[in-house]
Amino acid sequence: MKNCPYCKIDVGGDLKKCPFCQSKLVGTPEDKYFPTQTILKFQSFFYKVQLFIVWIIIISALGLDFLFGLPLGPFDDFHWSLLVLMWLFAFEFGIIRLFKRGMSPSRILSISVVVVMAMIFITAYYTGFLKLYVYWIMPNVVMATMVANFALCMIDKSGNSMVYLLTNVLMGIIPYIAFYAWKKESPVEWIVSLLVGFILFVGAIIFKGREVVSEIQRRLNV
Repeated sequence: MKNCPYCKIDVGGDLKKCPFCQSKLVGTPEDKYFPTQTILKFQSFFYKVQLFIVWIIIISALGLDFLFGLPLGPFDDFHWSLLVLMWLFAFEFGIIRLFKRGMSPSRILSISVVVVMAMIFITAYYTGFLKLYVYWIMPNVVMATMVANFALCMIDKSGNSMVYLLTNVLMGIIPYIAFYAWKKESPVEWIVSLLVGFILFVGAIIFKGREVVSEIQRRLNV
């Protein structure tokens, strides 16, 4: 058993420092009292490594952009390092979501998609690809998320995925209504998104009828 020469106490297990004065313990260590959390250690190491890499990229990008004035493609009138900073912060937000316990896959997916879509919107605005994003990329991402949430809803036993499926379906329907009210017509991709939304909503009613009704009643307080 180890002991502290200053506090005059015996300390079991394999601790290296005294729990009171933090002095180095002397003596022979014993078997560990608690199992080693290898998964948590790996996750902590992985998080520190990726965080270090992210900060390398941030500092390098800011230095090249503001200190050296290095231009990059279509960003001649805009500091491209700010977009890099924005994307890396969004990446860190996603990493934190993945490490956070108690979050359902549907919630992680929905939050991640919303954040990424917002990042792409800002990037497309400054790079001149906003029309391509709104007319093609955005509806396809919405449809893919709807299908993924529908699959997660089918295998989810807790019922926590239903709200994200219904919210995602609305995201696929509202843009069509907005385009039609604005231009009296809607892009083909958003029409397909509308149809996919209705198909998945009907599928949810067929396979999870009671959960759909209870979720709507709970959200609308009816």
